[in-house]
Amino acid sequence: MTFVCLGYLDAASWGALSEGERAALLEEGLAYDAELRRGGYLVGGQGLRGVRQAVTLRGRDGRVAVTDGPHAAAPEHLGGILSLEARDLNHVIQLMSWHPAIRGGSMEIRAADEPSHGAGRPGARTVAARGGPGRGAGPLRSSPNS
Repeated sequence: MTFVCLGYLDAASWGALSEGERAALLEEGLAYDAELRRGGYLVGGQGLRGVRQAVTLRGRDGRVAVTDGPHAAAPEHLGGILSLEARDLNHVIQLMSWHPAIRGGSMEIRAADEPSHGAGRPGARTVAARGGPGRGAGPLRSSPNS
């Protein structure tokens, strides 16, 4: 069964670490990811850049509003995503409980949707933006302070 693990980083805790401590924690995480891969559990994953480089899209009055920054102000921010194959939820909890990222935040674990329900699979419907590229109203750009 496939599970998606959303790793949230506590910004205050991360900021309190020295550069050396951050580098060591990242190296430990990569080493554990390699161990998960060797065990056949890690399907894929990706670390994310900081929230200062994020944008959020929202539908507003039939248009798309683009806002600089994350979806919501929070003490923890999404720092990375892992996809794992495990027997069941308890198994993935055991695997991720040892991940070094737990020391710097939290991990949300969700079962992946069944193949018959997911987009991009045979028979699945996809949703395109109304109007599509170059047609209709474009995005509205705003900053968190506007």
